[in-house]
Amino acid sequence: MKFNPFVTSDRSKNRKRHFNAPSHIRRKIMSFPLSKELRENKVVITRLKLDKDRKKILERKAKSHQVGKERGKYKEDTIEKMQE
Repeated sequence: MKFNPFVTSDRSKNRKRHFNAPSHIRRKIMSFPLSKELRENKVVITRLKLDKDRKKILERKAKSHQVGKERGKYKEDTIEKMQE
């Protein structure tokens, strides 16, 4: 069911709108509201962004209260070769 009559539900038009939008508008398009069950559990975040880096930051915050991105730059083999 479509809630807003002024927004199209055509897939190709939505893809065009998404990929031609600037990043600050794309964040709003890609966000989604939380369900009522999760909101009742006093979850502070009411809208979660689907940005790749943002998702990692939120997972790491919940895990060990750190803020930052994981950067897998080198593999273990290359680190061993560099140390030799």
